[in-house]
Amino acid sequence: MGWLYIALLAVAVALLAVAEWPRLEQRFGFEPRRRRQRARRKEAFQVIRNEADDFAASVERDLAKLPTTDESERR
Repeated sequence: MGWLYIALLAVAVALLAVAEWPRLEQRFGFEPRRRRQRARRKEAFQVIRNEADDFAASVERDLAKLPTTDESERR
């Protein structure tokens, strides 16, 4: 009769695991892990301010350095 009790216990544990699977998936599943990793990455973000002025100035400098051609030179 010992094996019968072990089999019934195994079935009960399996049934409990199946019944609680949605709650376990919410807590320990793939989606919560992904949310935690994303939150950690977002904490490392830094807001950079006043870079737009520097960027615009560097673009203007680069455009000023480009060679230009006149329409009269093409003919």
